[in-house]
Amino acid sequence: MKLRELLIRSLWLAPLGLSLVFVLGVLAWVRANEAEEQEQQRQTLISDALSTEAQLRDRIDDEQTHVRQLAAGLAGQKPSDAALAAHPEVNAGLRRLWLSVTWLDSRSNRVLAEVPDESEANRYEDGLSLHLTARVAPDGVLVVRYAPALLLKRGVPWWLARKYDVQLVDSADQVIASSTESPLRAALGERPSYRVALTGPLRASPLTQATLTDAALELTLREPATNAIRPLAWVLVAGFLPLIAVASWLLRRQMRQVQRAEVAGRTEAAWRRAMEDSALVALRARDFDGRLLYVNRTFCDMVGLPADQLVGLLPPMPYWPPDALAEVAERNRRNLAGHAPREGYEAHWRHSSGRMVDVMVFESPLVDAGGRQIGWMGSIIDITERRRLEDRERRQVETLAHNARLTMLGEVASTLAHELNQPLTAIASYGAGITNSLAKLGVEDELVLGALQRLGQQAAHAGRIVARIREFLTRREPRHEPCDLHEVITAAIELLKRDCQRRGVTLDVTLGPGVPAVLADAVLIEQVVINLVRNAADALQARESGRRIVVSSRVAGDFVRVDVQDNGPGLAGRRVEQLCAAFYSTKAEGMGMGLAICRSIIEAHQGVLDASESPGGGALFSFSLPLSTETIHG
Repeated sequence: MKLRELLIRSLWLAPLGLSLVFVLGVLAWVRANEAEEQEQQRQTLISDALSTEAQLRDRIDDEQTHVRQLAAGLAGQKPSDAALAAHPEVNAGLRRLWLSVTWLDSRSNRVLAEVPDESEANRYEDGLSLHLTARVAPDGVLVVRYAPALLLKRGVPWWLARKYDVQLVDSADQVIASSTESPLRAALGERPSYRVALTGPLRASPLTQATLTDAALELTLREPATNAIRPLAWVLVAGFLPLIAVASWLLRRQMRQVQRAEVAGRTEAAWRRAMEDSALVALRARDFDGRLLYVNRTFCDMVGLPADQLVGLLPPMPYWPPDALAEVAERNRRNLAGHAPREGYEAHWRHSSGRMVDVMVFESPLVDAGGRQIGWMGSIIDITERRRLEDRERRQVETLAHNARLTMLGEVASTLAHELNQPLTAIASYGAGITNSLAKLGVEDELVLGALQRLGQQAAHAGRIVARIREFLTRREPRHEPCDLHEVITAAIELLKRDCQRRGVTLDVTLGPGVPAVLADAVLIEQVVINLVRNAADALQARESGRRIVVSSRVAGDFVRVDVQDNGPGLAGRRVEQLCAAFYSTKAEGMGMGLAICRSIIEAHQGVLDASESPGGGALFSFSLPLSTETIHG
């Protein structure tokens, strides 16, 4: 870690190091380029020197040919200056290169005739001259004198003479002849040069007054390439390195500032992250498409998913309830459009474990550093526990209210039962009295006597019902007596048959065979059947026609089950717990006590009251009563 930090801190040296490497590479390239140029220059110098030596040799060979032709033309003539001067070869040679032409006697070396070129002779008389000779028949020798400097001047091409200083030097390194006006070698300085040894006719003849032993042709470059690095390169390097040093120092200072800013940013980010993760409020950031940009730890704990699985997700979200995706998606669309309530809204989310979570969501614009909105920031509070406490408190209040109502209802029912006993007793007494009076009068009308008999039976039955309800409301145990459940159901149906016919409801009774007697309070069970059938008839009033109620019974294991099924609108998703809650009613005029009392009666018989949707449509209410032990083991 320390080595890594040291490397990071030393990164500012990288540009300086790279710049030094670049400068050294440039210098090396310049050196190599100069060496290559010098080598090419030397090869060119050698080539030009050899070429010049060959050209001079060819020029002398050509002049030697002219001298022989002149000697052949003078053969047999009398030597004289006029004859020599009149010969065309002499005039052409003097115009080209020759300084003088001398005709000698080969025996005595006496000058027989001579034609000098005064102007050229005067010009080159201080320099060394060379000679070309040829035999003149019968006894003469023709000697042609020429100046090496003139040979260099006229024998070297002009472009080569502009590029090089061409000189003839002896073995003592003395200049014999030069193509320049100032042949002093000391003044020339050190310049690239190359020598070529003279061969053939360039050497002096034996008749020459001065000899050229070991003479050589030397070419010296007038404008040689510099041996050192060009000054411009040094200037550029000298200016480049300080600039790079200053830039590296500025970069080092900038990197320190950046490092301090990064440390401060990381510290601030760590503090912010710690505060966000420590907050009890869940936070989430979303863009305009609903994509999650950020979630804190509380949010992850709330939905049971890690941040790496949440960030980047687009709707639908995994914590949305599967049974309400359409509703949640529509609300999410409104929220992303900016129509989320400022006071927040409640939502139901699903934890990854499957449990439901109640949350309160507050949406606010998500603004970047430039003040531009880039999405929405959500603050979410888990209100599951608060909602549970609220529901508990509400249930407690409802329970207290229910108990108060039950207490009051019990008192009213007890008072009502007490008050109804007297009218019912009076009705029974009057009925018995009328029957006795008719018997004394000898009236034997069966219709009247039957009606009076049924009147007395119904009055007695009403009295028993009032007594059972009073006993039930005063928390006395039901009278568990053997009773025929089919007789109880038939009696209840008989009481409701006329009312069902009036409402246009078809009442079908399908009682299973072999249903044994059960230990139950027949009066209370009858009230349960009456209540279930009456509720079914009320639910069928919304149906135009085909109203039908089916009451059936069967043995199901250790229980006898009674079903009341209708073809009405059904339960609309309501469960039995909601339907049997005290004071809950789907009818405008209902008190919400019927099903609650029915459930209490069935549970007092150790049975179960249930409600579900009918397979053919409508509602299916059923209750089950346990068979007696004697019946089970009988």
